[in-house]
Formats: sequence, structure tokens, C-alpha cells
Amino acid sequence: MSSMTVVVLGLIAGATIFLGLPLGRIRAALPRTRVWLNALAIGILLFLFWDVLTHAWEPVDKALSDRDLAAAVGPAVVFAAGLVIGLLGLVYFDRWIAARSTGRRPDGPGAATAGVTPVARMASSAATLSLMIAVGIGLHNFAEGLAIGGSAASGATDLAILLVVGFAIHNGTEGFGIVAPMAAESVRPSWGYLGLLGLIGGGPTFLGTVVGQRFSNDLVSVAFLTLAAGSILYVVIELLAVARRQKLKLITTWGIVAGVFLGFATDAVVTLAGA
Repeated sequence: MSSMTVVVLGLIAGATIFLGLPLGRIRAALPRTRVWLNALAIGILLFLFWDVLTHAWEPVDKALSDRDLAAAVGPAVVFAAGLVIGLLGLVYFDRWIAARSTGRRPDGPGAATAGVTPVARMASSAATLSLMIAVGIGLHNFAEGLAIGGSAASGATDLAILLVVGFAIHNGTEGFGIVAPMAAESVRPSWGYLGLLGLIGGGPTFLGTVVGQRFSNDLVSVAFLTLAAGSILYVVIELLAVARRQKLKLITTWGIVAGVFLGFATDAVVTLAGA
């Protein structure tokens, strides 16, 4: 398989994330529908969090199974560092944005949005959450791209094609996960903003494929996967806070369950495809 063919396949695998993005322009006026969409996104992201951490832990688990403690130290340190940076990095980034928007250090809840109308505050919060989800998924997809490129470079052409098919199917649900916060708040993003979110979330699959053909390293993959896991966990915490304010516990719980099952369903398709 030529390098150009591999690159095109990586582009296709990442581009399917755009399939779910148009859902972000749906106006969900009913409160229960908004709560359901928010909870569904939480469920999908919870599955992704588990899936990403599982793959990131594999080098450590393999080294421990081989009773090679020295080989486990490096991946374990990168695992811990990536998770902490991915999670706390967004916390500090959020505080920095809040400080810039007020011209001072935020002193408490709501300080960052003083003087802003509730509608504008809601729209800004939903758009920011979608952007953070896209960043987290983009880090995850970069690692997926590394796997595609690395498989092709090692001569495992069949595996590379199966990975492309599997990731392409999986990325379709990730597109909805990105825009769900805006759909849940009836915030209708522009097509340009949806395109930006798609590039951030799906573009790294293409970049990872290009890099993976020329460079393969388990520690790099672990780093990107755990950075993604940390950022996804941050977003889940934020979305759970939104869900708690709605006080519709039953709908929220069913939505989360549905999202988790949807994630496992797409993963099952990937497994059946042999990826």
C-alpha cells in the first residue's frame, strides 16, 4: 500500500466525525429533550473515557504481565502525567479564561460572567464545552491515527484497513458527542464553527496517520491517550454539573445509560470488523 493511499484512508477515518456535527444545529426547545441530549453526551464520553484509558494502560499491563517492572515504569509515569495534565490543564485554562473575561482573578462562582445576560452566558458555556470535547477527542484520534500509520508502515496492510473502517464508524458517534452541549442548550452554532470543531476533533486522525508511518512509539501514544482521557473527564464533570441543575434525575440516568450503550455498540461493530 502506497503512503498516499494510507494518508487518504486516515483522512477518511477522521472525516466521518463530520456526520454527527449537523445535529448541533437542532433546536431542542423542550426541557426534557435538552436534558436527554446532555445526558446522552455524558454517556458517550464516559465510554470514551473508559476506552481511552484501557488502551493507554496496555503497555503497563503487558510489562507487568511479563514481570518486567523496569519496562512498566516509563509508561506508568507518562500515564499518570498525561492524565493529570489533561484534567488539571483544562481547569487552569478555564480559570485563565475567566480572569481575562473579568479583568481580574475570579473570586467565586459566577464572577466570570458578571454583567453578561443569561442567554449569552449559556451560549458561551455550551460552545466552550463543545470546543473542549473536540480537543479531547482530537487527542484521542491522533493516537488512533498513529495506530493506522504504524500498522501500514510495518506491513500489516489488512490491519491498517480494518482500523480505518473501525475508527470511521466509531468517529461518527464522536461528532454528536462534540455538539451535544450546544444542542442541549438550544444554541445553534454556525456552519463555520461546526467545521472548526470537526477539524479539531477529526483532523488529528489524518495527522496521526502521517506521523505514524514514519515514527512509532508506545510512550507517545500513551501520552496522547491520557491527555485525551483527562480532558474528557473534565468535560464529563462539567456536563454532570449541568445535569444536576436540571433536577430531572430519571431522564438524566436513562440518557447516560443510552450513551454508554451506544458507545459499546459502536465498539462492538469495530471488534466484529476485526479492528
